Amino acid sequence: MQPFTSLTATAVPLRAENVDTDQIIPARYLTAVTKAGMGDGLFAAWRYGPDGAANPEFVLNQPQHAGAQILVAGRNFGSGSSREHAVWALTEYGFRAVIAPAFADIFYNNSLKNGLLPVALPEEQVAMLWDLVEEQPDTRIAIDLAAQTVTLSDGQQAAFAIDPYRKSCLLHGLDDLGYLLSKAPEIAAYEQHAG
Repeated sequence: MQPFTSLTATAVPLRAENVDTDQIIPARYLTAVTKAGMGDGLFAAWRYGPDGAANPEFVLNQPQHAGAQILVAGRNFGSGSSREHAVWALTEYGFRAVIAPAFADIFYNNSLKNGLLPVALPEEQVAMLWDLVEEQPDTRIAIDLAAQTVTLSDGQQAAFAIDPYRKSCLLHGLDDLGYLLSKAPEIAAYEQHAG
């Protein structure tokens, strides 16, 4: 897993609440067993028309948001089923963080286990970010995981909470298994001492 320490990037404003995992990645993409190509299915029902052509009205298809690595979404993002593919689709598309007022619990935990940083900010701050990014798509948002802050170029800053264990795993690029393996020398030393 790629470590997440800090990120300064542009954002995509997704003005939608209660976006569920089926909207993030439709069920027809769930047959894949690897992450490769998952980004193509991200928000497929919104990104593509019935003929498969890109929907120019959908925010991800607008050229001013190309290359953005932060998604700014509405509350209850990632509700619905527990499909890990939703996180895979977001990361394979190129997102490193999602900012929203609230996340569905399973999606939140799946994100942390797969290197996607979910940042919960108050609704008024999310609304301000939507307005700012829509008016100035080249706005760069800085996320510092160690400091647990989101900062704008004009100095405005907001703090966010994160579980210390998950924070450490993200900073070091470790999933749960990677964390356990990183403790192998300590475990071996304990077993020798205890044995």
